[in-house]
Amino acid sequence: MNANQHFVIISITPWDFEMGNNAKNLAIEMSKNQKVIYVNPPLDRFTLLKEKNTLAVQKRLNIIKGNEKSIESINENLWVFTPGIVIESINWIPFKFMFDFVNKVNNVKLAKEIKKATHQLGFDDFYLLNDSDMFRSFHLKELLHPIKYIYYSRDNLMAVDYWRKFGQFYEPALIKKADVAIANSLYLSEELKKYNTKSYDVGQGCDLEFYATKPDDDLVPEDMKHLSGPIVGYTGALFALRLDIELIAFIAQANPEWNIVLVGPEDEAFKNSVLHQLSNVYFLGNKAPSQLRTYIESFDVCINPQVVNEVTIGNYPRKIDEYLAVGKPIVATATKAMEIFSPLVLLAENYWEYIAFIKLSLMENSSLQKPQRQALAASHSWSHNVQRIYEAIEK
Repeated sequence: MNANQHFVIISITPWDFEMGNNAKNLAIEMSKNQKVIYVNPPLDRFTLLKEKNTLAVQKRLNIIKGNEKSIESINENLWVFTPGIVIESINWIPFKFMFDFVNKVNNVKLAKEIKKATHQLGFDDFYLLNDSDMFRSFHLKELLHPIKYIYYSRDNLMAVDYWRKFGQFYEPALIKKADVAIANSLYLSEELKKYNTKSYDVGQGCDLEFYATKPDDDLVPEDMKHLSGPIVGYTGALFALRLDIELIAFIAQANPEWNIVLVGPEDEAFKNSVLHQLSNVYFLGNKAPSQLRTYIESFDVCINPQVVNEVTIGNYPRKIDEYLAVGKPIVATATKAMEIFSPLVLLAENYWEYIAFIKLSLMENSSLQKPQRQALAASHSWSHNVQRIYEAIEK
């Protein structure tokens, strides 16, 4: 791509989302050479009623009232735009024809807001990259007339009830009319190709510099100093939809001498699980992204105990690259999307293989393997990811 092209990125994830956000990272990387507007999801009626007193909703209400600016400058080439509108919550609607009508109204309202932002910032022509926003952005190709409309898939959303209800009709139609469809894993790109031959696996990015650079004060975290013996660790959201609680319990119970350290926010299933009754399982809570590298450095072996289901089968876990960038041995659940990490990541087919591979990693971990792991992670930089997106667009 030529320098100083214009991109508008619209995502299902707000800019200020606390966890990792692919679209945000792509926007930041793209802005090194292109001008980018990141569009926050507009406030919907249900969220307004349910979460009216939260900071996020209050900020959007202030924008709607004109008390705050809708456009925030992040750097000289990147702006975050928060639409000053309230759209209708529509997934409760029982009939598709009614859903279609109200969704079109929402799309028109959103398109008008985006036009205001692009006009104000001088985006006369732009590429529109849609990060899985299959409802609110379904008609934006026709309403905004971008140079090219790019659909980005990074999760199998059809495995989630909320998206499946009407998404089973909307996502295939949206993929078909996209000029280019891209995905962050081979599995998801093959799903896209069912509807659009111009579909490509562009891989995944990672904040490699942050994870690969060891801070001068990289000490053992205070809440881990009391641990003795091998530490088997995980960082990330602890959600039962994606992680196998029974597998984690099996590992802990079969090896009471191991410390199983889980760093991240828990959903209700984890909070009420048997894991809290096991003396060698430690829940350390959510940590700031700037702290995660220190925790990973303190692990002897990193794990990604994914449950295999429709949601995770094609998922590319960002944490694998984070673990690799630190140079740690990793044991993860075997899936098609994970094959690109083999053999540097040991991929377990069952519970007993998890035990065997963790033991092998504890015995055979060598400093000689660290550069190889870091080299693999280095090939998954955000810069490389963005370059592959540009190549897909130009094809």
